[in-house]
Amino acid sequence: MVDSQRAADGTTRGTAELHPLQIEANGINMITDAQRKGHPRDLFWPWFAANVSVLGLSYGSFELGFGISFWQATAAGLVGIVASFLLVGFIAVAGKRGSVPTMVLGRAAFGVRGNKLPSAISWLLTVGWETVLMILATLATATVFDRLGWGGGTATKVIALIVITGLTIAGGVMGFDLIMRMQTVITVVTAVLTVMFIALVADKIHWHTVSAIPSGSTENVIGALVFTMTGFGLGWVNAAADYSRYLPRRSSGRGVIGWTAFGSSVAPIFLLLFGLLLAGSSTKLSRAIAADPIGALTSLLPTWFLVPFAIVAVLGLVGGAVLDIYSSGLALLTLGAPVPRYVAALIDGTIMVLGTIYVVFVAGNFLPQFEGFLITLGVPIAAWCGIMLADIALRHRDYAEAELYSPDGRYGDIRLLPIGIVVVSTVIGWGLVTNGLASWLTWQGYLLGPVGLGGKTGAWAFANLGVLVALAIGFVVTLIFSRPAVRAQESAPALATTAA
Repeated sequence: MVDSQRAADGTTRGTAELHPLQIEANGINMITDAQRKGHPRDLFWPWFAANVSVLGLSYGSFELGFGISFWQATAAGLVGIVASFLLVGFIAVAGKRGSVPTMVLGRAAFGVRGNKLPSAISWLLTVGWETVLMILATLATATVFDRLGWGGGTATKVIALIVITGLTIAGGVMGFDLIMRMQTVITVVTAVLTVMFIALVADKIHWHTVSAIPSGSTENVIGALVFTMTGFGLGWVNAAADYSRYLPRRSSGRGVIGWTAFGSSVAPIFLLLFGLLLAGSSTKLSRAIAADPIGALTSLLPTWFLVPFAIVAVLGLVGGAVLDIYSSGLALLTLGAPVPRYVAALIDGTIMVLGTIYVVFVAGNFLPQFEGFLITLGVPIAAWCGIMLADIALRHRDYAEAELYSPDGRYGDIRLLPIGIVVVSTVIGWGLVTNGLASWLTWQGYLLGPVGLGGKTGAWAFANLGVLVALAIGFVVTLIFSRPAVRAQESAPALATTAA
């Protein structure tokens, strides 16, 4: 029964992947002990490469846009980055305990079929973000070529799109081993070139201007904090265990948390701080970054470094997109797509390419609307994250992996409590956020007035408290009310049909 379920999911047990140019056979099946390899420190490479994008520099401008000082933005940025990536690390621990992708682990909390709701949200979020990264990479390449006088028109964009999406889809299709190799190379190259970029533009920093930026309100600081958490760690929690599932069971849980959080955080922290110094030194640059997050940075560089800058910009964005397309494929399989993992990655890659073509060549003003859609999904993902964190904390034993594929197993078919928590948290969360990026999301923020927070134009309007509230509700309610269910799951006898 379980084997037929795996076949329906388009997965196989496969053998351990030993060569990066061999297509990974594993899908959403559990990884056997024979397939496990590596050490927690190996998690540094994929997570560093996924977050070393020069887009991190632009977050300095975004944070100062909340009307806060350099020191306030620094505090909000540091706390937001570290705290949100620690959440990724905590969920990553479940990977080595459960041997399956992140969204399959969610079946323990939501039930086998009940888990389709968060899986659908995760799939939409990862496909959306990989599309945005491809759009930014394509436009960044065109901007650099235009500055070099080589032409940044349609032909350049087409070539850039082919090369960039080719790299991303290749990583997603080939799977774990190639991704790990790619991310190691991307880490080294982008780290070196980013240091060169910082050295070249350091003279653009004017501390007296930065230090003179006036302080903002507490509400604005919280808004910057939530924005940072949403843009960094909360965008990765639904993929946290997709790589740690390959680690041996004996791997240190603290090591998994530490290396995941450290690898994810170290580059964004330095990039954000430097971005704050740059944006705080020039109001003109800060406004330009808000309009063109990566292209605006080319105005600071000498001509000879524009090609290396294009390389670091593109590779950094590809590093993030590769992890997204891999995880989006796994989410699609978790939803029940009856295809192999590499086909799922190809499907998502096709959607990514079509979305990029539409935005780059047809609707140039579509990106802000699309980003509004992605930020909106941050509320239910925060609720899911809270539920998963509490569920993981309540478990004393490893998962009964085989029963994650059977509705008749200990994890059940549909668990109404967590589904209800996601729905209620989302309704409350959307009522406590506002979204200025998309005109079709003006309905959000409907609770800001009734709960006494000043309405959609009040001081709390852009604090985006809904994300934190959804995270808190998910965690607290699950921690209080799911304990008996988790204890029952862990004490239940194994299904006879799952015995090996």
